[in-house]
Amino acid sequence: MIIPKPVSFTRGEGSIVFDGTVDVRPYDGPPESYRLTVGFEGVTVEAADAAGEFYARQTLRQLSGPDAFRAAPIGGPPTLPVCVVEDRPRFAWRGLMLDVARHFLPKPDLLRYVDLLAVHKLNVLHLHLTDDQGWRFESKKFPRLHEVGGWRPSSRYGDRRRGGQTGRPHGGYYTQDDLREVVAYAAQRHITVVPEIDVPGHSQAAIAAYPELGVSGGGVWTDWGVNPNVLKADESTVDFYRQVFDELLDVFPSEVVGLGGDEAEGGDGRFVCRIAQHLAQRGRRPFGWDEVLGVGPLPTRTVIASWRGEDPGLTALGRGHDVVMCPEEHVYLDYRQSDREDEPIPVGTVLTWEDVYAYEPAAADEVLGAQANLWTEHLDSPRRLDYAAFPRLCAFAEVVWTPVSADPDRSRNPDEFRSRLAEHHLPRLDALGVEYRPLSGPRPWQVLPGVPGHPR
Repeated sequence: MIIPKPVSFTRGEGSIVFDGTVDVRPYDGPPESYRLTVGFEGVTVEAADAAGEFYARQTLRQLSGPDAFRAAPIGGPPTLPVCVVEDRPRFAWRGLMLDVARHFLPKPDLLRYVDLLAVHKLNVLHLHLTDDQGWRFESKKFPRLHEVGGWRPSSRYGDRRRGGQTGRPHGGYYTQDDLREVVAYAAQRHITVVPEIDVPGHSQAAIAAYPELGVSGGGVWTDWGVNPNVLKADESTVDFYRQVFDELLDVFPSEVVGLGGDEAEGGDGRFVCRIAQHLAQRGRRPFGWDEVLGVGPLPTRTVIASWRGEDPGLTALGRGHDVVMCPEEHVYLDYRQSDREDEPIPVGTVLTWEDVYAYEPAAADEVLGAQANLWTEHLDSPRRLDYAAFPRLCAFAEVVWTPVSADPDRSRNPDEFRSRLAEHHLPRLDALGVEYRPLSGPRPWQVLPGVPGHPR
């Protein structure tokens, strides 16, 4: 009945009309855990901490029916089943990476995604703020970064191998106060916002703003893929980025801060190491894609995002690093959802919600957790984001919240999950206004005929 599925759900006889009153008490359990009791005498939440209370209230919302997810009440008080729910998360890191660099997501829509993460008991929003195609973080020290790097004259139309441009300018950026607002809004929902500025590759937008930073010049990139133009490893460039990261640290209190390090053809690994050391000196934990394992000595507290399969993550564990598993074949939500001809912009391998639901992170007892990644080269609007994310993110949320059990009644059964999706959770998404992909396939207005893809 509940997504994510709780550790224990015991239903009693009967139901009560819920007037909104909750008796909150302490709970002797691990962080983020809770016990929710719905009885004829009322509703009691026992919570280990504030996060545990928040998740218990999310469960109450789920038990209250789909209308509890509307922006305003449309009926009378909800009826709750008499029950006891005992629950705790499987992983400490339950995340979504949202790429706002390729296609800018306006602030109200970004705040909406914070709400959607909270509904699914996810607790990390990793923001990919900069790339070749756009710079989304306001820099007061170097304003051309957002004033010039925040805008491009056109975008690749569909897959990069097929040619074609929209001819339509695209861009935008978040002010520092915008991002402080997002951080505060997320914190109220027990979500940590992890920012990322990518170096030394994926940096064409910055190079367009300050050409002296790059190996070669050029404007903000209008293509997708890997750009060979990377940042120079000169000390002046490293110092420039130290100052940019210092601005970032002033806005984001997260202990973990992303520095990218991926797909930097010909990039200098010393650049990444020096930025990682700078972050460590400032009391933060560097967070890099798994390519950083090959760049040189990193601070031990560096967190590795293992995206090129899980082997790099296992290597990182062996070196004493914390690891977040995010292998592309399992959790890249921009990949196509079927091999149907009407699947919009079919790129990557087929990744169904069933595939995501079947994912079992390697070294589950040792890693920090896992995150799904939502790259936006082909997702140019909130409607397209919804289609790509849901219901696959629902499946992922259960993977990172609820452990696989030897008990057949608790095992990860896709048929049982599909039943819960269809009967309970998709109506909640409908109430929230989420334009998810139906289980039967895309709606007529969700297909994009004529837009070239590149299925693998």
